[in-house]
Amino acid sequence: MAWLYLIIGGLFEVGFTIFLKYSENFSRLWPSVGFVICIASSFLLLNKAVTMGLPIGTAYAIWTGIGAAGATIAGIILFKEPAAFWRLFFLFMLIFSIVGLKVVSK
Repeated sequence: MAWLYLIIGGLFEVGFTIFLKYSENFSRLWPSVGFVICIASSFLLLNKAVTMGLPIGTAYAIWTGIGAAGATIAGIILFKEPAAFWRLFFLFMLIFSIVGLKVVSK
């Protein structure tokens, strides 16, 4: 169950980065509200996963990895950021590393 909390927390991290972009420096109300809800949910779920027994180093690395990978993918899809070969190569390396941490963790 801790892994599920961690993954959902990572997805909320992706959400808060998207809302951060849409908030336009917190000048737009609803994206700013979405940011606050997502960031609070993300941290609460990370905390829940860690208190349920996941090692903090592993949990934090996976949580931030999900956020980084998800934000990069969202940037490419939603904000037309470049999808250059090396950017995608290192994105896949990051995802591979996240999966690797999950596989070798108890």
